[in-house]
Amino acid sequence: MLNERSGACLKAGGSHSADALRNAFAAEGVDADVRCIPAERIAAEVKTAVADGVDAIVAAGGDGTINAVASVLAGGDMPLGVLPMGTLNHFAKDLGIPLEVAEAVKVIALNHVVAVDLGEVNRQEFINNSSLGVYARAVIERDHTQNRLGMAKWPAMALAALKTFRLAPMLHVRLDMNGNVIRLKTPLVFVGNNRYRLELPEIGARDRLDEGVLSIYVATAHTRWGMLKLLFRAAFGKLRESRDFEAMYAKEVWIETRHRRMHVAIDGEVVRLHPPLHYRIRPGALRVLVSD
Repeated sequence: MLNERSGACLKAGGSHSADALRNAFAAEGVDADVRCIPAERIAAEVKTAVADGVDAIVAAGGDGTINAVASVLAGGDMPLGVLPMGTLNHFAKDLGIPLEVAEAVKVIALNHVVAVDLGEVNRQEFINNSSLGVYARAVIERDHTQNRLGMAKWPAMALAALKTFRLAPMLHVRLDMNGNVIRLKTPLVFVGNNRYRLELPEIGARDRLDEGVLSIYVATAHTRWGMLKLLFRAAFGKLRESRDFEAMYAKEVWIETRHRRMHVAIDGEVVRLHPPLHYRIRPGALRVLVSD
């Protein structure tokens, strides 16, 4: 399954083209039906393929495409193969899946399946993380900048981040987890599927995706200067030493705010949800093809 707007679908030839992917699987003895699908049709196509009795569903693209496929497969027996063809590919990296497409095809052909956890917020799954606050606002501003100025994704994101940082928006949140209620004023609440490393050299990576726990990271800096110091500490892997950072872990958490609707980032895409936000971990909800 590829997003029809991806380079693999738009460009003929090259190592990532649809024909090249078919040939790569054929070289491993796998008959692959490669489909270029509109983003809004991916879920329906996955359901159809599952009903047709295929052996596995492969998501080829970035974490957003992988999320779209994984959300349909969650809780079922159909295994997910991952071809990392996005920009960051966090999910593939944390599972040890090769970032070279030809090598990732070989991993899928091995047919070695493991069960990994998924996060969920108000019945929407995430493979990596979800957040509210400055990141969600920056993504919205990035999209506006791209549409208005026709800029590429990353320059637009840089401008959006600067604008969001200048505004320094704050949220008043109530966290209910592990039998405790915590009230905070914060620019960012981050909820991750399993624990993230907070130290160098691999800050932001995950050692496991099967621990059955959510990581809840909250910035408590209330000023632009405080946020800047927090970013500086993050860059040097010193988050745990900051008084403006809280790290907590739970199997589920309820988040309440003063807003009737909230912009929430889910694996890099922003949706609007109605609080309270109910986050929970779904242990072993997704079967994934990985190297042995």
